[in-house]
Amino acid sequence: MNRSAKAEFPLGQAIGETVRIVVDTLIARVQSGDYPTESRLPSERALAAELGVSRNTVREALDVLEQREMIRRRQGSGSFVTYQSDAPEAPVPGSIGERTSPLDHLIVRSIVEPEMIRLAVMNMTPRELEDLARIVARIEAVRTDVTEFTRSEEDFYRAIAHATRNPLLAACYELTIEVCRQSFRTALMRKHLTPVRIQDYQTRFNSLFNAIATRDVEAAVEITKLHLVEEQKLFLQPD
Repeated sequence: MNRSAKAEFPLGQAIGETVRIVVDTLIARVQSGDYPTESRLPSERALAAELGVSRNTVREALDVLEQREMIRRRQGSGSFVTYQSDAPEAPVPGSIGERTSPLDHLIVRSIVEPEMIRLAVMNMTPRELEDLARIVARIEAVRTDVTEFTRSEEDFYRAIAHATRNPLLAACYELTIEVCRQSFRTALMRKHLTPVRIQDYQTRFNSLFNAIATRDVEAAVEITKLHLVEEQKLFLQPD
């Protein structure tokens, strides 16, 4: 069964900031595939030395991961990863998803998203703004869960697409989301979307929402274009 880590820590568990940082680091490594499913984690001693913390701190962080069912401990053997990410859907042979390259996808987004944002700013209703604000709040609540982040990101742009009042445009953008799910970007985001980069994305989405809410068309379009430039840099990063 696929599981995704929850954004919040277990109810009633008070942990220190250092433990929280270690938890975030370990979750990011698990979700990125650095620690694959069924692999054995480094020993508490090795993690403590690498992260510059005490073994007690590492042990507390592993307690959190175990409660989230991301790892299991075997007496005398160590800690093993049980987390399983939601795998991207395999594209149908010959489908548009299979034939679309990362560059193709970025080119389409660069053409569509700025104008989609422009139309949405002009047409979005107060109720739609409230709904968009709730999606942004979900995005901002994510700390390490890449699956939740990407789903919330999809919901954000889907809401923008529907707010254009252009059903054909909304349908076209839905296709870009489906292609994205089936292919390269999901795997890429899992690899590169670290807690620090998540915070950067959250800042951008917050700025974009503020521009939309104040009906600042040019600012919203500019933020969107800059976001796409950062996405391009991400794709061009060496492995």
